[in-house]
Amino acid sequence: MGPLKGIKILEMAGIGPGPFCGMVLADLGAEVIRIDRASASGGGSRQEPSNRGKKSIAIDLKNKDGIEIVLKLVEKSDVIFEGFRPGVMERLGLGPDICLERNKKIVFGRMTGWGQEGPLANAAGHDINYISLSGALAAIGRPDSPPVPPLNLIGDFGGGGMLLALGIVCALLETKESGNGQVVDAAMVDGSALLMTMIYSMYSTGFWQEGLGKNLLDGGAHFYDTYECKDGKYISIGSIEPQFYKILREIASLDDPAFDDQMSRSSWPELKKQITKTFLQKSRDEWCKLMEGTDVCFSPVLDMSEAPNHPHNKARETFIEMEGVIQPAPAPRFSKTSPEVNSPPALVGEHTEEILMSLGIKDKEIKALKSSGGVA
Repeated sequence: MGPLKGIKILEMAGIGPGPFCGMVLADLGAEVIRIDRASASGGGSRQEPSNRGKKSIAIDLKNKDGIEIVLKLVEKSDVIFEGFRPGVMERLGLGPDICLERNKKIVFGRMTGWGQEGPLANAAGHDINYISLSGALAAIGRPDSPPVPPLNLIGDFGGGGMLLALGIVCALLETKESGNGQVVDAAMVDGSALLMTMIYSMYSTGFWQEGLGKNLLDGGAHFYDTYECKDGKYISIGSIEPQFYKILREIASLDDPAFDDQMSRSSWPELKKQITKTFLQKSRDEWCKLMEGTDVCFSPVLDMSEAPNHPHNKARETFIEMEGVIQPAPAPRFSKTSPEVNSPPALVGEHTEEILMSLGIKDKEIKALKSSGGVA
C-alpha cells in the first residue's frame, strides 16, 4: 500500500489537472472520493486512467441536502480540493472558511490557471495561455515557426496538478504539527514559471538568449536535438558533457575539425547541417544498435504505441494495462510502501450508497436524499 495510506481526500470533479492530482494521490495510497454531479449519475468511463483508484459519489451541489453531505464528508476527511474559478466554492457554501469551521484540520486545495487573486483571476484560460504568461512558451519551438505548444504538460500537469499534489502533502505535514489546516493556492501560471527556474537563471547570466533555436537546450545546439533517420523515424541525442560528445563523434564518425569547438554558437547551424546528413545515412534501429546504452546520451524517439514495448520500460513495468487501456504506472517508487492502482475508474455515483453509509446515514435517510435529489 502506498505511503499516503490512511489519508482521506475529497476531489471536486473537474477536468485536466484536478483529476490528475487526484490520480497521483490515489496511486500513492490515499482514499480519494470524487464528488461528481448528480445529473451525470451512471455516466463516466472505466477507461479514463486519471480516475483510477477513486470512489465516486454523485451529489447535486445546488441542493442544500447535497451540500450538507459534502460538509459531512469534510468533517471526516483530511483534504478537499477543487478546480473551479475563484469564488465558485464560496457561492456553493463550500468555501474554505466554512470547511475549516466543520474541520479545523482540513487542507483545502485550489487549482486554477491564474490564481485566487490578480487582474486575470476570473478570466477563462487554458494551459497554452498560462505558459505564455510565465515565459515558458516563448522558449519552445523552431526558428522558422511560431512557439510550439508542448502538449499541455507544463501548465496543466507539471505546474498544475503535480504541484497541487505536492502542496497538499506539504500542508498535511504541517497540519500534523500545528493541528490546523490551511488553503493551498496552486496556480498554473505560478507553477509553469517555477518550472522555468533554471532557464531564468541561465537568462540572467547571459547564457540563454531570447529567440527560438539559439540555445543549449532548445534545439539550437547540434549535440542536443532530435534527428530524422533513413527510415523517416527519429532519434534524440543530448551529448552535452565533453566526454559524451567525444563518444558521439567517435560512433557517428564526425571527424571534421569544425566539431572540435563544441560550444562555439556561431558554428552550431553549420554543424547541425552536417550531423543531420550523418543521421540520415542509417535507420533508427541501426543507430540504436550503435548508440543505445552508451554514454552518448541517446534514445529513439518512440510514439505512444511503441513506448510501452521498449525493453527498458517493460523491465521496469513503467506502463500497466487496465480495462484494456495501456497507461503509465504509478510513480515514484518506494522501497517500503509501494504505490499501486487499487481499482479501475469508477462510474459516476457508483459508490454513493457505500459512502453515505460510511457517514452513518441509514437506509431510510439515503432514500430521502435520493428523493430530494440531493444525491444520485
